[in-house]
Amino acid sequence: MMLILGEWLAGFNDGFRVVEYITLRSIFAALTSLVFCLLCGPLMINWLVRASIGQSVREDGPSTHLSKAGTPTMGGAMILVAVGLSVILWADLTVRHVWVVLFITTAFGAIGWIDDYRKVLLKNSAGLSARAKYFWQSVAALAAAIFIFLTARSVAEVNLLIPFVKDVSLYMGWLFIPFTYFVIVGSSNAVNLTDGLDGLAIMPTVMVAAALGIFAYVTGHSGFADYLGIPGIQGVGELTVFCASLVGAGLGFLWFNTYPAQVFMGDVGALALGAALGVVAVLVRQELILFVMGGVFVMETLSVVVQVASFKLTGKRVFRMAPLHHHFELKGWPEPRVIVRFWIITFVLVLVGMSSLKIR
Repeated sequence: MMLILGEWLAGFNDGFRVVEYITLRSIFAALTSLVFCLLCGPLMINWLVRASIGQSVREDGPSTHLSKAGTPTMGGAMILVAVGLSVILWADLTVRHVWVVLFITTAFGAIGWIDDYRKVLLKNSAGLSARAKYFWQSVAALAAAIFIFLTARSVAEVNLLIPFVKDVSLYMGWLFIPFTYFVIVGSSNAVNLTDGLDGLAIMPTVMVAAALGIFAYVTGHSGFADYLGIPGIQGVGELTVFCASLVGAGLGFLWFNTYPAQVFMGDVGALALGAALGVVAVLVRQELILFVMGGVFVMETLSVVVQVASFKLTGKRVFRMAPLHHHFELKGWPEPRVIVRFWIITFVLVLVGMSSLKIR
């Protein structure tokens, strides 16, 4: 929207052409979503409190979590509104990639909202059934995967890029569709599993989104793509604006979600943000790098898989409690220590992922 306005105003003064730069629009997108969250955060928290939309706590969880019962939840809706508003204002809406990420983010946010609504307002502890949740996640992810595959304008858009290796990529053909499905759905549920402590999920999401924004920018810029030896993809540079808006909204939400949290994301935020990271990684052809940078999300998910498999096969638990962050809590780590150390791990893994731009 602002791009169209800037181009119109450029007819009167060339100085307005500055809005055509993705970097500038990304900065303003981040600031827009950040300010929106900072201004609307207190209003939303007060409304959630008045509506008695509070978090329920597992009785078998760490005893330190009992005091969190009743803390306002479903605050992730604020992130989604901030991101959507910022992207509509600052992104080039003629680029199809922008609409793909908005569709996935909105669809998974809607699934999470229904789950939270049933749990919190209808007092149905089961929420949306696992079968229904995965069905609708699958519908949205497969729709996006098929659309991306059918609208691809070059082989580079469907090749699997092998990181840290120069000029090596694999053409997946129709396998691109199930692969993309697993990336989106897996990333969504991985972030959701990680969202168990104050600020634990949102800061790694911000860091990974920032890194994916850089990947999007260089992949969409033919000069940088040629210099770095990565396939250039026309249009994906606009995803830098989306990633920037996600960073701004995430930091704005963290202002209220930091320990001790005044509000929680809920599934409406966690499922949407995880899916957003997944689909952006697919569009910029960095799925394997997402696996590296999102290592915290991966180990949280694996801890649940290992715990369930071990208990079913042997009757014994590997961890004191899963996901992994609860294991460290039960070992006696204070919650802020677990959170910050997981942030540090993510920061290191993001740097490793970023190094793939030059190490190949």
